[in-house]
Amino acid sequence: MTQLTMTERSREPERPARPRRRGPSIADRIRNMGEQRTGALLLVLATVVAIVWANISASSYHDFWETELTIGFGDIHLEFTLHALVNDALMAIFFFTVGLEVRREFAIGELTSWSRAMIPVIAAVAGLLVPAALFLAIAAGSGQENAWGVVISTDTAFLVGALALIGPRASGRLRVFLLALAVVDDIGALSIIALFYTENFTPMPLLVAAVGLAGIYFTRYVRRGRGPIYATLSIIVWLAFLASGVHPTLAGVAIALLIPVYRPNRRDVEQALELARVFRQSPNTEYARQAANSLRESISINERLQSAYSPYVAYVILPLFALANAGVEISGPILAAAAQSPVTWAIIVGLVVGKFVGVFGAAAIMKVFKLGEFGLGLTLDRIAGGAMLCGIGFTISLFIIDLAIDDPDVQNEARVGVLAASVLAFLLAAVMFRISDARRPDDDGGRTLVRPVDPKRDHIYGDVNAPLTIVEYGDFQCPFCLKASGSIEEVRRELGDRLRYVWRHAPLERQHPNALAAAEAAEAANLQGRLPEFSRSLFADQDHQLPSDIIRRARELGLDVERFEEDLSSPKVTERVRDDMLDAEAMDITSVPTFFINGVRHVGPYDARTLIRALTGSESAGADTQPGPRADA
Repeated sequence: MTQLTMTERSREPERPARPRRRGPSIADRIRNMGEQRTGALLLVLATVVAIVWANISASSYHDFWETELTIGFGDIHLEFTLHALVNDALMAIFFFTVGLEVRREFAIGELTSWSRAMIPVIAAVAGLLVPAALFLAIAAGSGQENAWGVVISTDTAFLVGALALIGPRASGRLRVFLLALAVVDDIGALSIIALFYTENFTPMPLLVAAVGLAGIYFTRYVRRGRGPIYATLSIIVWLAFLASGVHPTLAGVAIALLIPVYRPNRRDVEQALELARVFRQSPNTEYARQAANSLRESISINERLQSAYSPYVAYVILPLFALANAGVEISGPILAAAAQSPVTWAIIVGLVVGKFVGVFGAAAIMKVFKLGEFGLGLTLDRIAGGAMLCGIGFTISLFIIDLAIDDPDVQNEARVGVLAASVLAFLLAAVMFRISDARRPDDDGGRTLVRPVDPKRDHIYGDVNAPLTIVEYGDFQCPFCLKASGSIEEVRRELGDRLRYVWRHAPLERQHPNALAAAEAAEAANLQGRLPEFSRSLFADQDHQLPSDIIRRARELGLDVERFEEDLSSPKVTERVRDDMLDAEAMDITSVPTFFINGVRHVGPYDARTLIRALTGSESAGADTQPGPRADA
């Protein structure tokens, strides 16, 4: 568990010494990985098991997944094979979670700002078109040109897991870019499945589906018991898609896009906390129910469903899908046939070369012509590694093979191509990231400021053209930052117009649970030109930073409270704070306050006397000064 510790000096950023390894080993990362990374490894394990099983006993593998199931009652029943149950029913849940993520990104995520969204959106579109074009060029005359959809999609689960295992240090911005790209990629892939890989279309059941989807949309206005209604209508919609001939997995996406998503309303959170206090004072069943309902309703159903289903998707559904679909028979004759198959090579070139050229090429063109907003740290060499990772096209690629190719032998050749392309993309991406890291030996160890001071963006106190600069990364709930603010005031009084002081956000969320909310509140106050007063009030009362306290503080300072509350949940405020946090990650800032003096990271005490000496360069900061405490992450 992360602890709050005291240090006597501002620590030097942790830099790996030259004889040591750069950062944690792969084994260390695996031990510390989260749900998505574990899910990616389970996918790999299930893939290996499927391949081994299919090669030990191809007949038992095939017979097991072709086991027939009958579900129903009376004269109404559905007949499935185990393979179809996984691909048609369980994968609908996977695509449902994808749809939830798509909905969230467009509502409150990375795709809300066009200047930011256009980069991953355009890169994703290019990453769909270029691979398809290469596939068609190579597979021309093979009779399997219809399988071009196999190379269009990136596997999000593998992408995230691979980035965690082999990605560069401080890869936060690259991860945001790739996730946004993967969301658009998923939209394109699912649309292509609906338009090009749907057979035996019957329109009438889609009218039933439309009514069911309308019911799902209006269920948000039901005060209680929404869960059973959502579940019932979702089953009806799925069955209607199945009856129409449209692949039923798309029902999951359609349903997800109608699920409401919103940032937690601070008043709802406060009400939930109040009900929890009432329950604590008078514990009984009614208060417990009210408190539980209020806590649950303060979070949007979109995020609650993502949280509820994501473990099942990562740990059960996707591994089962890999187990059911990755059973490629590997033998000399099969590999020889695959090596000579235009379909195999079309898939390998489409995924490995096409994805890289499409994603990296589009990003490079936008970078050169300064189109869109690239975050600091999102450099072309790192984008190149991420673009190569996009060649891991596993889940949807295997999914489309079954839809687009009828010949079992060609299916096998296509699966060999997908597996080979995914392994090759992973290895090439690892090499690219290592080359990228080698070009910047320690990323300067976080010793210099990665984002220069920008008067149009930064919160600057003092003359914007002053010759001396202090940039502080801190959080409003940190008591050490409060003490440092006194030093800063003394330095400003001493140096006057010669100094400009810049505040940036680095909230330590684990240690200070209200720090992120306080940072966003400060940004909302800044939109009304009241950042200095609001910041001082946050520092002055660090023990009271709950939602009601923040609103009360805004009212006391004379802000437009209605506008303030709207700004609190706006993407502009969220993105501004997140930018500072990603900058802090890129510079390996794990403790606050962290100071940069004239663009160079300050190491040592941060009392006024030491800071003035560091600023003016009259003498080095000595150890005889009074040390300052520090909050460490």
